[in-house]
Amino acid sequence: MAKPYDVIVVGAGHAGCEAALVASRMGKKTLLFTINLDNIAQMSCNPAIGGLAKSHIVKEIDALGGEMAKNTDKACIQFRMLNKSKGPAVWAPRAQADKKIYQFEMKKVIEQQPGLDLKQDLVEEIIVKKGKIQGVITQTGVTYRAKTVILTAGTFLQGRVHIGLKSYSAGRSGEIASINLSKSLAKEGFTLGRLKTGTPARINKNSINFKKMDMQNGEKPIPFSFFSDGINLPQVPCYVTYTTKHTKDIIKRNLRRSPLYSGLIVGVGPRYCPSIEDKIVRFSDKDKHQIFLEPEGLNTEEYYVNGASTSLPEDVQEKIIHSIIGLEDAYIMRPAYAIEYDFINPTHLKSTLETKIVKNLFFAGQINGTSGYEEAAAQGFVAGVNAVFSIDKKDPFILDRSEAYIGVLVDDLVTKGVTEPYRMFTSRAEYRLLLRQDNADLRLMDYGDKFGLIDKDAYKRFCKKRDAITLVINDKKPLTREMIHAVCETLRKESKSKKNIIDSAFIAEVYEQAEIQKKYEGYIQKQEVQIQKFKRLENKQIPPDFKFSKIKGLKIESIEKLMAVHPTSIGQASRISGITPADISVLLVWLERCLRQP
Repeated sequence: MAKPYDVIVVGAGHAGCEAALVASRMGKKTLLFTINLDNIAQMSCNPAIGGLAKSHIVKEIDALGGEMAKNTDKACIQFRMLNKSKGPAVWAPRAQADKKIYQFEMKKVIEQQPGLDLKQDLVEEIIVKKGKIQGVITQTGVTYRAKTVILTAGTFLQGRVHIGLKSYSAGRSGEIASINLSKSLAKEGFTLGRLKTGTPARINKNSINFKKMDMQNGEKPIPFSFFSDGINLPQVPCYVTYTTKHTKDIIKRNLRRSPLYSGLIVGVGPRYCPSIEDKIVRFSDKDKHQIFLEPEGLNTEEYYVNGASTSLPEDVQEKIIHSIIGLEDAYIMRPAYAIEYDFINPTHLKSTLETKIVKNLFFAGQINGTSGYEEAAAQGFVAGVNAVFSIDKKDPFILDRSEAYIGVLVDDLVTKGVTEPYRMFTSRAEYRLLLRQDNADLRLMDYGDKFGLIDKDAYKRFCKKRDAITLVINDKKPLTREMIHAVCETLRKESKSKKNIIDSAFIAEVYEQAEIQKKYEGYIQKQEVQIQKFKRLENKQIPPDFKFSKIKGLKIESIEKLMAVHPTSIGQASRISGITPADISVLLVWLERCLRQP
């Protein structure tokens, strides 16, 4: 038996890294398990962070005191701001990353973090006594005790790789799957399902004819992190090309050899990121599809063929790649594949990401049915903070839908569950004009400071920035650079700090925020009114022991859905799929009656 811990985190992907770092930084003895120390924070699929809606999550993690944005800035080799032609609510920074730099920079941060131990081993069993987590048992037979456990197993729970009609057990290509942990979870009463995802081939740069493609250069890099000094790596281009009519013909002729269409794959895949064979079937009227060629790093010749994910056999993959413009002679270094894995229905979770079945056991990441590095990291952060608060017997950390995309993500998972891999979109956020990527610090940095996760000098700078924005917004004069300079100069004189924090970057940030808020003032006020209505429903709490089965006037189906989720508020109840306004009216009546009873 090993020494005891406060927090054990199982899995060192993007969720596990954030969970372990936040728990240790908040003062808890933490142990992080990984199957392979060389693959910490592995970018299993595309080598990029951010993009539509996902960038909002990265900025929120950063404002709260997480690591993903800082690490992205260390590894960025191309930066682009997506959706710049549209409104600021959907602007989305995206960073092409050197995947090895990203991995090893994160590994270094974890190894140097006081109070955090890193261990290579395979966790095979959770230890539960009287409905409460006690620890875990590894493949080597060692028992590790802990007050809380966070499972971030990714695609490793009974993972199975498919290439054509061949399949084999693996958590990722080249890595062993976790078989017994799924059995241990099922034994405790968790409902497991199967999901599927996939990744495209990697090809050698020297075999690509870039002259036939359109070069896609990046823009001047803007750091993801509010605390970053800048992006210092060389910036490199990506390339755009297309499939052809020949590609379509090859895939159609070989559909019978696809595990997706032959019935070998039973897990549900992501609708929004279909494989190339799925695109051909679903969009049969199109003769070409866009493909992006993305470098995997500065010191490798591997290129990621974005848009050509497939699980067809290797001989068919080679024909498909060679039918794409500019890839006629391309050499495949790693074949594409699909992977099926177990996940836990997230309606088993509270909004803290603690399970309802086992006390002090938390789940985060793809085990909850999500996809994407960013969604996983956000859940890891939330689980890490709440694991600490559970030990300290403090009120839980729950962001609501009006505060953050992270709040939308968690609420969607625990309220609606998933039937396919969940991905964040801006359309999922009702209050997206207020939940912009540029103002994540204004929304959330107070939390990070409260948790002790924000550098004190950085927080002072943030407070001055917030003060400056407020002064500018309240001033009725037209917004000009001169006006901003005057306000900032006043703040600089009032500042007791010896360090001059009112620099050109500070002034640019204040100007950007003031400009957006003044320009969209009317729309912002409307959303604030909507949020007030939302808060009224959220504040109508439902007692933990409320008996939904006793309510008369509700359909059996509605009662079953309410009992499955057991919403904590009327607002959450109204978001359960299939619950109608009439159901909410009946629920309100019974709730008032229940509260009046002595």
